[in-house]
Amino acid sequence: MKILRFHFAAALPALAAALLSACSPGGNTPPKPDIVTTTTMVTDVVRSLAGDELTIHPLMGPGVDPHLYKPGQEDIQNLQMANVVVYSGLHLEGKMVDIFERLRSQGRKVYALADGLDEADIITADGQHDPHIWGDAGNWLKCLDHCTKCLCEAYPEKAAAIRARSATAALKLSEAHARLQAAANSLPKDQRVLVTSHDAFRYFGRAYGFEVIGIQGISTVSEASIAGMAKIIDVVKSRGVKAVFVESSVSHTTIERISKDTGAKIGGELFSDALGPPGDLRDLGDRKVDCGTTAGMLETNMHTIVEALK
Repeated sequence: MKILRFHFAAALPALAAALLSACSPGGNTPPKPDIVTTTTMVTDVVRSLAGDELTIHPLMGPGVDPHLYKPGQEDIQNLQMANVVVYSGLHLEGKMVDIFERLRSQGRKVYALADGLDEADIITADGQHDPHIWGDAGNWLKCLDHCTKCLCEAYPEKAAAIRARSATAALKLSEAHARLQAAANSLPKDQRVLVTSHDAFRYFGRAYGFEVIGIQGISTVSEASIAGMAKIIDVVKSRGVKAVFVESSVSHTTIERISKDTGAKIGGELFSDALGPPGDLRDLGDRKVDCGTTAGMLETNMHTIVEALK
């Protein structure tokens, strides 16, 4: 499907212009990547499909806020040299939109995972598409399928291996989706009120039955207003919300203020716009999950939320 894209006329003019020319000879040019990825969630999807056959260069690591991320010169060089670029889309990587468009206009293989979704799958809020599509594992399965098709198109000689890995990744994500639904249903519906630092959990809330209240808007570029803070404080008090949650890639200040003013405890830290480091295992009681994967991150979040709100 065609997704509405936004442009910033003045976004990163010097860096975007660098895409029009090749990397300067004789410099310390990094090894040529097969695929450049943006967020940790995108990298997780691509890595699950590429195996060891393709070289992946992630732009962002654990804890990095994609709303605010500005690519450096080395990033630009890797984007220019890569055979394929994969990003999340829906304006999540807001400061890189012009760069992706320039690459695409040059005929480069540039793919947005959000293009694998139907319009009905996408939440619109405050006059814009909500980019936090990985919060619903069902949505993310569609993005996995879209990425599979894109990589098979880019690497037809590796298509059979990519499809085989995709089937394995889809099974793991489907199983996680079922466990997430079961965990949510273990919590009474009137207790499923999720208060977080910014509005990154609408898809999570829609998929698993939570009322979601974000202090900042969809993007962390926006600031929480005094009136908005006062309204949320009233809601937390009147609804008897037991816990509010900080996020791994967002300042904790506003949530700490909400907690202090309402008496609600800080229920824990949630992963929102970035995964944990690969191999970061969390004990959920009956099993351990890897927070460096999207499925593991979602299950860790759900466990943290349910334990704090029950």
